[in-house]
Amino acid sequence: MTDGPTTGPTADRPLTDGLTADGSTTDGLTADAQKPLVLAAFARGITTLTLDSPHNRNALSSRLVAELRAALAAAGRDERVRAVLLTHTGTTFCAGADLSEPPSASGASGLVDLLRSIVELPKPVVARVTGHVRAGGLGLLGACDISAAGRGASFAFTEARLGLAPAVISMPLLPRLDRRAAARYYLTGERFDAAEAARIGLVTLADPEGDADEELAPVLDGLRRGSPQGLAESKRLVTADVLRAFDRDGEALAALSARLFASEEAREGMRSFLERRDPAWVRQTAADAEVAADTGAIPAAGAAAIPAAGDTGATGSAGASR
Repeated sequence: MTDGPTTGPTADRPLTDGLTADGSTTDGLTADAQKPLVLAAFARGITTLTLDSPHNRNALSSRLVAELRAALAAAGRDERVRAVLLTHTGTTFCAGADLSEPPSASGASGLVDLLRSIVELPKPVVARVTGHVRAGGLGLLGACDISAAGRGASFAFTEARLGLAPAVISMPLLPRLDRRAAARYYLTGERFDAAEAARIGLVTLADPEGDADEELAPVLDGLRRGSPQGLAESKRLVTADVLRAFDRDGEALAALSARLFASEEAREGMRSFLERRDPAWVRQTAADAEVAADTGAIPAAGAAAIPAAGDTGATGSAGASR
């Protein structure tokens, strides 16, 4: 963990294919313990924080969470900063939880603290997404004040397919999402694109075939013109409902997340993901459909629509959230 943001290059680098079944990286490399996972750079009133953990597709490891919190705090203390831009290297903004780390109550509490720190920061936080976002990564978008998605962005709440639920991330998301859309995507784990993300309130601006930077240029210019006090107090008005959700539900949802991650059903879901196979409940559904076909019974609607092995809709190391 760094004491604050570190300045470094933000050039894109190829991502690996994520974790193998044994939790190692597919390219056989181990991350340099001294290399920061969150890069920071300041220019013209904006601090850009870049998630740069390619070995696990910017998953929410304990180290990345700690570094991001420290970088946000440093930006909050810097009087030159008018806003924070949160972005990523590679083709994944954030893959969700890091399944290579053992589940723990501290992990759930750490995510609560990270999301709340984004919401409470007296500077606006803007997300720039040009890659895949899964599960816990969607919580980062919910916590940000403004977000733009461009070419290459895709989204999915994959928790239910892993025996989990979008517990902690619901606090910044549900006050902002269309409720009927939230029910659909929470329950089905379907992937959706940038245009749909904008329609349901997950992102502010979307150009599925265009450049997120073009969409954000007038937004960032507007934020540069804001006064520190004006920005802080205006943000406080629009985040009041979200903060009330943290005050009311934070402890209970962190406990729910920890319980779900420690459950046998979730262990099966995460094992099946890493082993690139269907979890037991999908295999049972397939078996029931085969029995129905053999006996001539008519299966329930959708019974034949069995997802492909390991298809949680995730493209990163986890596709899970706290």
